[in-house]
Amino acid sequence: MASPSIVEYFEGEDAYRCGYCKNEAGSRSHGMWAHSLTVEDYQDLIDRGWRRSGKYVYKPVMNLTCCPQYTIRCRPLQFHPSKSHKKVLKKMLRFLTKGDICKGGCEDEPMEPAGEDAVAGDFALINKLDIQCDLKTLGDDVKKSVESEAKRKGKSTKREEARELLPPGEIEEKLASGEPSHLVKVPAAPKPGKGADLSKPPCRKAKEIRKERKRLKLMQQNPAGGPEPPAPKFPPKTKSNQPKSLEDFIFEPLPADASHKLEVRLVRSSPPSSQFKATFQESFQVYRRYQMTIHNDPPDKPTVSQFTRFLCSSPLEAEKPPFGPECGFGSFHQQYWLDGKIIAVGVVDILPRCVSSVYLYYDPDYSFLSLGIYSALREIAFTRRLHETSSCQLNYYYMGFYIHSCPKMRYKSQYRPSDLLCPETYVWVPIEQCLPSLDKSKYCRFNQDPAAVDEDRSQEPERLQVFHRKAILPYGEYRAQQPQAADEEAAVLQYAELVGQKCSERMLLFRN
Repeated sequence: MASPSIVEYFEGEDAYRCGYCKNEAGSRSHGMWAHSLTVEDYQDLIDRGWRRSGKYVYKPVMNLTCCPQYTIRCRPLQFHPSKSHKKVLKKMLRFLTKGDICKGGCEDEPMEPAGEDAVAGDFALINKLDIQCDLKTLGDDVKKSVESEAKRKGKSTKREEARELLPPGEIEEKLASGEPSHLVKVPAAPKPGKGADLSKPPCRKAKEIRKERKRLKLMQQNPAGGPEPPAPKFPPKTKSNQPKSLEDFIFEPLPADASHKLEVRLVRSSPPSSQFKATFQESFQVYRRYQMTIHNDPPDKPTVSQFTRFLCSSPLEAEKPPFGPECGFGSFHQQYWLDGKIIAVGVVDILPRCVSSVYLYYDPDYSFLSLGIYSALREIAFTRRLHETSSCQLNYYYMGFYIHSCPKMRYKSQYRPSDLLCPETYVWVPIEQCLPSLDKSKYCRFNQDPAAVDEDRSQEPERLQVFHRKAILPYGEYRAQQPQAADEEAAVLQYAELVGQKCSERMLLFRN
C-alpha cells in the first residue's frame, strides 16, 4: 500500500516569460510542490490539466495565459501510423539493416523550452517529437494547399494525356460540338525532320508488346489449337488489404548481417534501480550534449544536480499491484541502446490509465534518425503492449500539452485518434471537434453542452485532508482549531477547486 500523497500548494498565480510567443509576463499557472504522489492521484491530476516537472506540479491558467496549453492524449488501441510516420520507421529500418543514413537535410526541429526552465519561471515544457522535412512540417493549412495543388496538377496531367490519345476525327467532333477549346489539344503538324512519322504505325506501350509476344509464343507452342497450357500450381500472390501495423514496422526481424542493433531497455528511475544507477553517467552525458546542441545551453548549465532534479527525481510512489503491468507503476527511463551505447532516453510515467510522456533527449549525432517521432511511436507501441499484458485500464498515451496558438507546436495533433481536455468541465473531446473552435479563439470550452459542469468540482471543502504537525485531519476540524486558518482559507479553497473533490479528500495538504 502506497503512502498518501503530500503536497504543498503555492497560493495565487505565477506570471512568467512564455516560451512560445516570448511574452515577458504572458504565461500564467498555478503550482504546488509534491513531496509524494500516488499514481492514482497523479492520474486524476493530469486529467484535470496538471503536469509535473520533476517534483513541481503545475496547471496553466487557461483563460489568462497568452498561449493556452491543452492536455492531449492519443488513443493507441485505434492508432495507425500515417504516411510520414511510416517514412520515419522505414528510415530507421534501413539504417539498422544496411547502415543507410538519410542524406536529405532537415530543418531545425522546433523545440519547446527545457523543462528545467519551468521551475525557474518558464513553464513552456518539453518538445517530445521532432518535425520532419515533409508535408507534416508545413502546418495543416499549407499542407492542404500543397495537397490540393498536387491533386490539381495530377488531374491536369491526366486530362492532357487523354487529349493526346484522342484520334483526329474525335477531335473534330468535339470542336464542332462547341466544347471549350482548352479541353481539346489539336496536334500541330510536325516540322520537317522533327516529330512523329505519320507513315509508320503508332508506338505501343511496352506492356502491350509483352502481352503480344506471350500470345504469339503460346500459339507457337500449341499450333493445333488444343487445350491451353495448365495454370500454375500456386496462384499468384495478391496484395493483402490489411495495412502494416505499427508493430510490424518496429519489430520487423533484421537479417543476420544487419549493420546495427537497437535495443530499448526500461529502467526504473525513482526509486533508482541498479540498472539506472549503473548507466547514470552515460545517460547524463547524452543529456548534456543534447541540451548544449539542441537548446544552446552553456556548458556549465547541464549539471548532474539539474539533470537529477529535472528528469530523475519524481514524486510518484512506485507501485506494483497484481492487476498492473509487470514493470509496475511509477517513473521510468526508456533507454535506446544502439550497438552497445545509449543514443536516446525517453522519460515516462506509467500510470493506471496511461503512459505519460515527460521528456526525450538524444545524442545530436543521431538527429538524422528523427528520434523524437520514432520514440513517440515506440511509446505508443509500448502502451499497447502494457494494455495487452495487464488487466488494468491502461488505454492511453498522454503527450503533454497541445498549444494551438503556436503553429510549430501543432505537430502533436498528427498522432490520431486523439482528444483534448476541456478546460472547464474536464471531459475529453476528439481533437477534430476542437480544432475549428481553436482556429477562431485560442481559449475554448470544448464541451458543447452549456449546462455541463465539472462533475468532480469541490463541493465539500471541509472534507479536504490537511497534514499539520504530523497529524492528519479534515479541513473543517483544522479550521476550528487553528486561529490562522481564516487567513489561509482563500488559498485552501482555491486548491480544492483546482485539484477536485476526489484528490482533495485523498491527498494531504501540508500546512506549516
